[in-house]
Amino acid sequence: QVHFVESGGGLVQPGGSLTLSCEGSGFSFSDWNLDWVRQAPGKGPDWVAAIDADGGRIRYATYVKGRFTISRDNAKNTLYLHMTGLKPEDTAVYMCGKTDGTYRGRGTQVTVSS
Repeated sequence: QVHFVESGGGLVQPGGSLTLSCEGSGFSFSDWNLDWVRQAPGKGPDWVAAIDADGGRIRYATYVKGRFTISRDNAKNTLYLHMTGLKPEDTAVYMCGKTDGTYRGRGTQVTVSS
């Protein structure tokens, strides 16, 4: 059974940093293209970043480019999202999963507030 478990969220001040982790299990982690999406209260999900199975191709949404970094460690079955320069509008539940949207974790809450 496929599982994604996110961790690392929390409360951070504007301008601060956080690193999210996503551990995958129940599938061949190194074969899947993966991504992060986020959902703010009362809004639909927004795509954040994606990384190919071997890490060779990486893409970002314009509103996080230059501030967020997606990476993966296939030996540890773990996907990461390093976030810097956080803004209040980055407040959301961040979820990881397969890029085709068929599998996704429950997410971790990130709150940016002073």
